[in-house]
Amino acid sequence: MSKQDWTTQTDLRSQLQRFWDKGELLRTRLPHAAALFPLQLRLKKPNSQDLGNNFEQVRHWINQLQQLDKRYRLAWKEINHRQLGRNHIPDQVWVEQVEDALGLLGQRRAAQQFDQLVANTLDDFPELLPWLEKYPLLTLDHAPGWHKVLAVLHWFRKHPHSGLYLRQLDIAGVDTKFIEQRRGLLGKLLDLVLPAGYIDEQWRGADGFTRRYGLQDKPLRVRLRILDSKLAIAGLTDLELPVEQLARLHLPVEKVFVTENEINALAFPDQPGAILLFGQGYALNTLGQIPWLSQQALYYWGDIDTHGFAILNRLRYYLPHAQSLLMDTATLLHHHEMWGQEPEDKRCTSELPLLTDSEQELYQALRDNKIYTPDERQGYAFSRGSAETSCGAGTGCIPDRQPVKNLRFEQEHVRFSWLLSHLPA
Repeated sequence: MSKQDWTTQTDLRSQLQRFWDKGELLRTRLPHAAALFPLQLRLKKPNSQDLGNNFEQVRHWINQLQQLDKRYRLAWKEINHRQLGRNHIPDQVWVEQVEDALGLLGQRRAAQQFDQLVANTLDDFPELLPWLEKYPLLTLDHAPGWHKVLAVLHWFRKHPHSGLYLRQLDIAGVDTKFIEQRRGLLGKLLDLVLPAGYIDEQWRGADGFTRRYGLQDKPLRVRLRILDSKLAIAGLTDLELPVEQLARLHLPVEKVFVTENEINALAFPDQPGAILLFGQGYALNTLGQIPWLSQQALYYWGDIDTHGFAILNRLRYYLPHAQSLLMDTATLLHHHEMWGQEPEDKRCTSELPLLTDSEQELYQALRDNKIYTPDERQGYAFSRGSAETSCGAGTGCIPDRQPVKNLRFEQEHVRFSWLLSHLPA
């Protein structure tokens, strides 16, 4: 073994540091924790051949280990060398107690702080022991505000289904911002300490925090334009309403358009018996709360990119009869000079089962980079499987072109004349 491979004081400390970084040293301090100490550290040491070939270097290595902090314990081994006779070299390194390991790492004070956090937590929330076992370092990271975390847990356990706004919570020493900034952490802890009946399981994640734990959420609002002046409400055609009020709104509507881009929505042409809803993005479950939308012709106009089709697919979970508008090959190819690029790390690559056959074909061509650059002689082409098929010129030839990587066409670039000529009757 090369002398460079022999364990040094730095190596031993690094081994202990890894135990700290994994939370093992703190975990041993919890009730019913598995024993970790005495802890044997890995020791790469010289062999008998090294003793003969590099005797001075071996002796220097031994001297270095003999200078180790006394909180390391060396176990020795006798080597009988035919030329050098009997020699003793370090064979094992042990750390007897967790306090020794913490002292060697300079983490005793942090461990004592963790002990206090654990005691304060388990006094009132013994059900959090598994969480403390899993996330000891995360608990320590939150030490400065942990008393506030516990105060929040107490409040929610005493006030189920309060129906209050987050701003209305009266918890001593805890402001709204503290809760808002720690919704992820608090949600994980509340799931463990609250009875099942206190939790609304249909709401998840940071965005669903308030409703999940019985608070009143900011009302979901939908913006709409009334595209038929005959349907105006007190002369108003541009409105933003809470979704609950919109669900109760009864207008003699025949068609509903849904889009994302605000400017497109504001410039959308008037249509008899029609309204337009916009600005929902992926929050399309909002529209699913409006029962009368299921009774009207519904058209979704989004970007021609992977996320545009993902939003369309999501909309159909709530409103299966929704149709796409200007999200087709003809629209894409007609505006080829306005093609852009979707960021690589933002693209959707999921299966979208609720698309129609033609939508699915275009989505997969976008997703798999199978749409090719336009060519005057050959037209526009995209690949279906392994065969290349011309789209536009109808030549049937195999294009000698490179695919457009991460292609996207944003709806804001659709020519107004194209929109007017493709609106449903």
